[in-house]
Amino acid sequence: MKQILDNQIFLLLIIVWSLFWKGLALWRASKDNQRYWFIALLIINTVGILEIIYLLRFAKDKKFLKQFFARIFKS
Repeated sequence: MKQILDNQIFLLLIIVWSLFWKGLALWRASKDNQRYWFIALLIINTVGILEIIYLLRFAKDKKFLKQFFARIFKS
C-alpha cells in the first residue's frame, strides 16, 4: 500500500512540474507570436524538458525567466 501511495505522490509532482513549465512556455510562445512552437509545445509532452529548452534557447525574450523568477522570489 505504501508503494502505491509513494508512486502517486511522485506522479503528482511530475504533473505539477510539467504543467508549470508547459504553461510558461505556451504563454511565452503565444506572446512572441511563434505559432509552430506553440503547436509543438502543446502536442509534445516531454515532462518539461522541451519547454525549458524553448524558454532558454528559442524564446525571443531571453530575460523573461530571470524577470519571472525575480518577481516570484522578491521579498
